Amino acid sequence: MVTIAEFRKQALSFPETTEQPHFEKTSFRVRKKIFATLDKKENRATLKLNEIDQDVFTKIGPDVIYPVPNKWGKQGWTFVHLGKVRPEILTDALTTAFNEVAPKKLIIKI
Repeated sequence: MVTIAEFRKQALSFPETTEQPHFEKTSFRVRKKIFATLDKKENRATLKLNEIDQDVFTKIGPDVIYPVPNKWGKQGWTFVHLGKVRPEILTDALTTAFNEVAPKKLIIKI
């Protein structure tokens, strides 16, 4: 289980990351590109993954990490249920999402 405060702290730990409102959610961006959003009401994060990474992470469990059920999900946007995800899995998934949109010089080795 990961708290909202832990998710926020981890998302903001990446280089050049900013936190900004995004509709009714909070977004985390690197150079204006969103790699994650946080929905406090639903206790859920949404991460930007590529198709292969999305497939890998969703194998963890359909009630823990799963594609957004619409066209956004087909573009790699993936829900993460913060109340069910293990911290080390979230760290890997969040790092992967950051790397998906970050410029090459900011990419973090996993």
